[in-house]
Amino acid sequence: MAGEVNVTIVGNLAADPELRYTQGGVAVTSLRVGSTPRTFNRTTSAWEDGETVWVRCTAWRELAENIANSLHKGSRVVVTGRMKAPSAYQAANGEARASLELEIEDIGASLLRATAVVTNRVREGGSAAVSNGNPWGDAPATQSRNSAAATDAWANPGTGSGADDTPF
Repeated sequence: MAGEVNVTIVGNLAADPELRYTQGGVAVTSLRVGSTPRTFNRTTSAWEDGETVWVRCTAWRELAENIANSLHKGSRVVVTGRMKAPSAYQAANGEARASLELEIEDIGASLLRATAVVTNRVREGGSAAVSNGNPWGDAPATQSRNSAAATDAWANPGTGSGADDTPF
């Protein structure tokens, strides 16, 4: 959509992701990411933290469920998404504030100071070939063909005929 701002934020989760479902059964996860800039002060030879920027993030459907099952409070994450228009509000002390909101397109654990084991999730309702390790989802070749076609290297270019000779 025109006019959308795509951003990437690196920070830590403020709390465990909250997984909910809409009345239509669509999963939605809300989380807050805090990003604190650090700068090196040459006069004191020390790192100094800047002011933390808090961003409210929302994810939908399968991504929402994966986030809720994988991430927890304190996890360092890299979040990419579409920035929504900031919503202005008034704090309890009367101070005017604005809230940054991001609709997540993709999120991952930061591996800067951590390790991860990635497990691909089997899609529900997908073909059985996908869960058997065939990412294209086409059925495995059947052996119902006649024996001449099964040994013909030109009919089956990806399969070997057992001989090292070229088929011509």
